Amino acid sequence: MPVYMRFGSDDLLRCRFAVSPVFETHEAIRTLRRTERHGYHRPWLRRLGDAAAGLDLAPLWIFMPHTGNGYTPDFLGGPPQAAYTSVAEGLARLRATDPALARAEMTLSFSTMPGAAESPLGRKLLDDPAAAIELMADVTERAWHALVEPFWPRVHDLLEADIDYRARQLASAGLGELFALLHNRLSYEDGLLTVRTKNDYYYERDLAGDGLLLMPSAFAWPDVVTGFQPPWQPTVIYPARGVGTLWAESGPEAAQALGRLLGAGRAAVLAALDEPASTSALARRLGLAPSSVSAHLTVLKGAGLLTSHRERHRVLYERTPLGGALAAGG
Repeated sequence: MPVYMRFGSDDLLRCRFAVSPVFETHEAIRTLRRTERHGYHRPWLRRLGDAAAGLDLAPLWIFMPHTGNGYTPDFLGGPPQAAYTSVAEGLARLRATDPALARAEMTLSFSTMPGAAESPLGRKLLDDPAAAIELMADVTERAWHALVEPFWPRVHDLLEADIDYRARQLASAGLGELFALLHNRLSYEDGLLTVRTKNDYYYERDLAGDGLLLMPSAFAWPDVVTGFQPPWQPTVIYPARGVGTLWAESGPEAAQALGRLLGAGRAAVLAALDEPASTSALARRLGLAPSSVSAHLTVLKGAGLLTSHRERHRVLYERTPLGGALAAGG
């Protein structure tokens, strides 16, 4: 079902980026049980070992159906108010949720999941929303320590690198092009942002001066997430670029193996694309003839390791997730 967000002139001036460790924790919890998300995250699942075994995640999983359909209460991962909110600040904000708001959002969530409200856990949460908030905050905190905190430096670096890259896209191509490049389920035309989600939840909102928050996520991959209702700021969560390299461990052996696989020239071109670059820029960087670089780019793109897009008078190449994983030795 599509989600529609109507922009006014003020909203265009109030688009911003943010990172939320609490939201990432909830998406990591989803990833544990939704096999379609495993993909790039299988190394993370292996490294967890038994860390998740002792967690009772039922108070959160009840709002996270296997199918992805339905509505998850917004207060669980409410959009942060600052560009970066620490996990302590995010948990404090979660614990400060108005119980009346929590009950209303839980009721709405259960209305999209038949039988959930009548289950023993569902009745317990609805009967005492203040206690439910504390319970879900406690579970979130334990999940953070077990699932995300040990890996947060590399996850945070990935998210910050994505924001830096998107800021350059915004400066060079404008907001409409930025939306198109964030995810293939996003489109923007005549002040209307359309988000084609996978679930059955329909939503339409006039931003009315609230602007839009954009949040990159490692664990939301491959989905795009949106639909936040008042009083929350409208938000779109999208997969951060480079997720394919997140868990890879590179080294000299990996670089040598890549050279044997692709040939020295193509391996060098692929490795040099840490940031999107043009043929001429790569030729200068690598000391190769532009014609040689162009030939390597054509082969790498044909193999699905690169994509290209035009930016004004230049064609820029960048690694696909598969190309990034190969370059990183994953």
